[in-house]
Amino acid sequence: MKVTMVIPSYWARETGTGWKQGDAIYDHPTPLDKAGTLLRAIQSIKKLKGKDFQLVIIAVATAEDIEARVEDKVASTIESSNPGVEVLLFGASHLRQIHGLLMREGKKGYSALLQLRGYSNVRNLCMFVSHILNSEVAVLIDDDEVFEDPEFMSKAREFIGRDIEGKAINAVAGYYLQPDGGYHVKKPYRPWMQHWDQYSSMNKAFDEVIGSEPRLKDTPFVFGGNMVVHRDIFTVVPFDPDVPRGEDIDFLINAKMFGYSFFLDNQLSIKHLPPQKAHPVWRSLREDIYRFIYERAKIESQKEVKGMTRVYPDMFDPYPGCFLKHDLESKIESASKLLSEEYLAQGDKEGSEEALKNITIARTEAVPKLDPFQKLRVLQRRWHELMSFTAREEIRSQLNEIICKEV
Repeated sequence: MKVTMVIPSYWARETGTGWKQGDAIYDHPTPLDKAGTLLRAIQSIKKLKGKDFQLVIIAVATAEDIEARVEDKVASTIESSNPGVEVLLFGASHLRQIHGLLMREGKKGYSALLQLRGYSNVRNLCMFVSHILNSEVAVLIDDDEVFEDPEFMSKAREFIGRDIEGKAINAVAGYYLQPDGGYHVKKPYRPWMQHWDQYSSMNKAFDEVIGSEPRLKDTPFVFGGNMVVHRDIFTVVPFDPDVPRGEDIDFLINAKMFGYSFFLDNQLSIKHLPPQKAHPVWRSLREDIYRFIYERAKIESQKEVKGMTRVYPDMFDPYPGCFLKHDLESKIESASKLLSEEYLAQGDKEGSEEALKNITIARTEAVPKLDPFQKLRVLQRRWHELMSFTAREEIRSQLNEIICKEV
């Protein structure tokens, strides 16, 4: 069983420059003048017993004009890491070569499926690279994590690709250990959270799935930075680029719609040590608003389609199901008003206005203009076509030459 581990690493302009209009928004990209968390993540691989896999680092820049410097930065980090496995670098220069190949082959239209901007597009590249390397399994990890369990890779391989009690195990999620060693998300309580019960719902779901037996069970949530995906899924179902964040759980929803089960292994853990988020609370809430409204619309716009499975919000209870139901707008309005008051009390008029703006956005901009379910069907068909085309030996061979340049 050939396995590829893929770690995307997000980088931004130098600290003195900061974010510019038009730059991509990620939770905590590393400024180019900082060391970041990537080296720590790669070096933690030394703790793993099973090292018979390839490691690919995807260099993601927040802006096109810093892409070359980001690749250089990631390359130098890889060179100094010495994790004991083969390490490949994939960045914007490699993607341009792939786009060029697709154009020469008369398949320019597929280039839109392979992009280096946005969480979902980056996750799709994680799966695409694994596919080109002819891997049976892709292990998706993030660069703000460290391995602590020496048996992680043996656990990651243990169930994937097997049939258990008549169910094909083609997607397995692990979970995050927080800095304190537990799996609960601990955030300081604020009054606006009583109407936006994200963390309490998450922890309830974690207790039901992570904190109980059996070891392997169906799950309503997954973690994008600890995910094991078999090629039977990653060549068929893509991440949806129309989802700005929470792309991992959206991928679970997509997979279920196409008839695949997703399981969580409550022994497959990785330590999550994220830096402080750089964006204000109102912006994070806004991105969640876009995400949940879009996902709910995708569920509500389902049609009866041969080969697809209809899913319902309560299938994802307690989280994210609580944000996929008819009371979503009332949650948004109540939470945004209280958050606005909190900003005012702090003397932050702009933050207050932006919090209130979330209510309007939920009724206007966040509402999909086109049918999300139909868009997913078109996206899935084209993704499957791309994967079939690039599986052709002569095409895969050329793509391998682009990707397989060890740093």
